[in-house]
Amino acid sequence: MKNNHYKENSWWASPYNDDSAVIETLQIAAKVEIHDATLRDGEQTPGVVFTVDDKIRIAEKLDEVGIERIEAGMPAVSQSDYDAIKAISKRNLKAKIFTFARAMREDINKAVECGAHGVVIEVPIGYPKLKYQFKWTWETVLEKSADCINYARSQGLYVVYFPYDTTRARAEDLTQLMNGIMENSPPNSVGVVDTMGCALPQTIQYLVRKMKRLTGGIPVEVHTHNDFGMAVATELAGVAAGAEVIHSCVNGLGERTGNAAAEELIVALKILMGTGNDYKLDKLMGLCQLVEKIAGVPLAANKPIAGSRNYTRESGIGVDLVIKEPLAMFATDPRYFGREGDIVLGKKSGKASVEYYLDQLNIQVPDAAVTEILTQVKAKGTEKRGLLTLDEFKIIVESCG
Repeated sequence: MKNNHYKENSWWASPYNDDSAVIETLQIAAKVEIHDATLRDGEQTPGVVFTVDDKIRIAEKLDEVGIERIEAGMPAVSQSDYDAIKAISKRNLKAKIFTFARAMREDINKAVECGAHGVVIEVPIGYPKLKYQFKWTWETVLEKSADCINYARSQGLYVVYFPYDTTRARAEDLTQLMNGIMENSPPNSVGVVDTMGCALPQTIQYLVRKMKRLTGGIPVEVHTHNDFGMAVATELAGVAAGAEVIHSCVNGLGERTGNAAAEELIVALKILMGTGNDYKLDKLMGLCQLVEKIAGVPLAANKPIAGSRNYTRESGIGVDLVIKEPLAMFATDPRYFGREGDIVLGKKSGKASVEYYLDQLNIQVPDAAVTEILTQVKAKGTEKRGLLTLDEFKIIVESCG
């Protein structure tokens, strides 16, 4: 990770990320993977529906970017989900294909029929879930889990044990459950699941380490939601504590406030944490735009990584550097993502912005005219409470002679 903060014409992050005092607090695994759940958890976004063809197209884009694992759906939900998972499995993608399952043998059988590499077996462990929704104890959860885990492994599937709502489990319930699981039916990996997005990053670190102790060190996966706006931060905290897999949804889709955004995790792993993943960052925008179009959930213009105005500058200070030296104005060079910096005109514009547009239009005017044009640009931006179009700028230039 040392000296990862700078890469010429690519990024310039904080050098303190590489300071030994920071690095010695990290326990990043030799290999960290992303398990993307857009096709399952992402489709649980209210109002979002993916067809079989939609899921295939998204899966192919995920694979193109370099996502290591794709959770293609829950085959028990519908025939459409079953067909989509089977079709994706036949695509021979580089990514491993997983399904989501209840702790039931019939769900495991469907995963096998679909040609999946692995299965995520969900069971509740959060105390509010057990107390109010299921009327179960941890013993009930253990009883339902053990046979299913063993059966799935006997069928050649990679098994992720997913005790969801982990972050609201009673400590004694979680400990007893995991002790029983490891004694009777050890899975291939286990999840720390912040179903309600209510844990601090430090809490996720604590739970990752706790799971490592309870399981004797098997791989730990982190799955979080964004209810407090910390889904990406909590998953990265999990990586810092040694988690080997983090879960995501493209564009942060998911129930309620959504899941950790795949594109944000990818860039953070690469640039901020210096992991060796070979993600194709120049393919990210294509993936995000495809999911935005299919899901029908528009992205905010300032959405990290995929927002349309992330590299847009209205303020006049340093505006010339947006094009000449973008790393003076941004942590990442837009060209690294196949994008370009953008200068816009409005209330906050300065003289350099006007001069930039005049140069682009190959128009020369005296300094006094530039000042008058800027005054009118600011007035127009204030009047319309927005940015000026190119035609509006041309009219102002003409009006100033």
